[in-house]
This record gives sequence, C-alpha cells and structure tokens, in this order.
Amino acid sequence: MGTQLQPSQLNSPGKDIESYLSSVHSIPILTKEEEQELALKLYEEDDLDAARQLVIHHLRFVVHIARSYQGYGLPLGDIIQEGNVGLMKAVDKYDPHRGVKLVSFAVHWIKAEIHEYILKNWRLVKIATTKAQRKLFFNLRSKKKSLDWLSKEEAEKIASDLNVEVKDVLHMENRLSSNDSSFDSPVPSGDDEEIMSPSQYLEDKRYDPEILVASEQVEQSNKEELLAALKTLDNRSKDILNRRYLSDEKATLHDLADEYKVSAERIRQIENSALKKLKAFMVDFA
Repeated sequence: MGTQLQPSQLNSPGKDIESYLSSVHSIPILTKEEEQELALKLYEEDDLDAARQLVIHHLRFVVHIARSYQGYGLPLGDIIQEGNVGLMKAVDKYDPHRGVKLVSFAVHWIKAEIHEYILKNWRLVKIATTKAQRKLFFNLRSKKKSLDWLSKEEAEKIASDLNVEVKDVLHMENRLSSNDSSFDSPVPSGDDEEIMSPSQYLEDKRYDPEILVASEQVEQSNKEELLAALKTLDNRSKDILNRRYLSDEKATLHDLADEYKVSAERIRQIENSALKKLKAFMVDFA
C-alpha cells in the first residue's frame, strides 16, 4: 500500500486546544461496517480520502491516550499532535484482512510516537537513553507498591518482570530520585502552591483508553445484536426471556408455568430453545 497521509493534511490541536477537543469529541465513532469499508478502500485502492476519514474518526482515541501523559510539563496539544502522527502511521500500515480492529492496532503506534516525543523533550526523561532504560522509566513507578525505596525483593521482582538486571532497577530509581526535583515529593511552584510530582505523571494503567473505547463499541454492538435477535422470537419466548433475564424482578419457572398453564419443565424447554436461537442468530450476525 503506497498511500501516505501527511500531518499537514489534518487539523492540528494548535493553541486553541479547547476548541480542538470539543471538535474531536463531536465526531461520531465509526460502526464496524463503516470502518471495514473505509479500510478496504484504503488498502485495496489507495483511497486517500478513506485514510483521512479513518484518522479523523479516531482522533478522540488519541486524545484519550494523550491525556494520560499530560503531566510531563509538555503542552497537551503537542502530545496530541505526536499521537496523531502515530495514528496516521498506523492507518497507513493497517491491514483490514487480519481481523484486528484499527483501534487495537493503532494504540501501539500512538504510544510509540508519544514516548519518543517525551524522551526527547523532557529533561528528567533524558536519563533514559537505552531501550532497557526507557522500559524501566515508563514501568518502574507502576511496579512499585509504595512510595518508599524499593526493597531487595521488590527490585528483584521488577527486574524479573522487565527482563533487566537488578542493578539497573536500583540505578534507575537512584537517578530518578536524586534529580533536582524529587521524583515523589510535590514541588513548590513559588505561588504557595505545589506542582504534582513526576511520579504522578506516568500513564495511569487502570484506565486504558484502548480498553475503554473498545468496550464501549463492543457493548453497543452487543446491544444492537441482542435487540435484533429478540425480534426473531415468538411473543411467548420473548416474554419468557425478558422476564427471566432482563426484568428487574426475575420471574421463576413456576411463576411463568402458572401464568401460561403449562409445567415448569415446559417453560424451561421454551427458555432453552429461545436461548439457542439467540445464540445462533448472534453468531451468524457477527
């Protein structure tokens, strides 16, 4: 695939970051079918407009990631712009035939560009010059269980997890903590306020934007599939499933048996049959 989408072809966050963020969040998320159609046009026809649409509709995803890095003292707009470059590279490399969603494929490219930007521009991060040191820098604080100095056991565990030497873990922690500003303690700003410490700026792994966005899309897709599947059932089966699984007050087999004047075993059979039909429909739909 030879199509290349250049940064100049997209709107930049620039100085008016609030306006940019508002615009990005107003762009709707593509459906699975829309994303696949655009991706195939780009991959098979080198359609530049398809590439642009794929990028534009995933800009909010870049913002999600960029926000988790915005404490390094670098402008959020610049971090977003670097992430956008990663997104464009991912779109250019994306193969829709592999069955992987673009959002899952792009996250690694986006983070790579942001990491590179931070490593080049933040003074403290410049201590991480090798691949192993970079790995340590971006993972050391999230691996620690407290703000105290690492114990021997903690250092050994981190070294094992990251596949580096224990001495490298201890050396990195010492370099981080002995810089001009403490890695853990808040730094006075001169205005009787405290600035957050660098340890609080690292990406928060608890709220992975890839997982959040993907989960939102999966939940919406599953809801649409379930509603479509329910429409294929007869009224009795639909009512039984709704009252057994979807209602706030769940009905028992005997409750429904009394109402429909059949045995509880018959209600169970109808329920199982309906569930099988739903499963078969949703498998075909996917």
